[in-house]
Amino acid sequence: MRPPVDRDRIEELARRLAPAARSATIVYLTGGASAVIEGWRQSTVDVDLRFEPDSDELLRELPKLKDQLQVNIELASPPDFIPELPGWRERSGVIFTVGNVQVRHFDLYSQALAKIERGFQQDLQRQLPEGGKTRPTPGVHSDGLASIARNGLGVSRREAELG
Repeated sequence: MRPPVDRDRIEELARRLAPAARSATIVYLTGGASAVIEGWRQSTVDVDLRFEPDSDELLRELPKLKDQLQVNIELASPPDFIPELPGWRERSGVIFTVGNVQVRHFDLYSQALAKIERGFQQDLQRQLPEGGKTRPTPGVHSDGLASIARNGLGVSRREAELG
């Protein structure tokens, strides 16, 4: 069993991935990793991520980094569970950039809806935060999420985005 993952280890994972990225790559964080980065919780059991574009070089680095950093890493993101929401890339907030790697939160609306779709009791009991600890959160506001839930995934971009 690996120890819980805190913000420092998530950031170190990204820093160690950067040298393997031969071209510009976005690493999207999802789930617990997003919550840790935003300060909503102190740690997570794993780091869920997605690369865009897909990168064989980065994929080959993951087993080594899992062992070196003692981090569970899963290749998972909301489109594995729900259809892509319109405008999700624009709502995926940048966290930091290192070398050719830009680290972003996967769109928080998509993350919330994927959690609902998966239906894990622990996820459904959590409250959605309205903002980050030190800065406004790029995405989830309960009224926008409620609009998506009421109208389905085909809501207009204007309804889904923050005003």
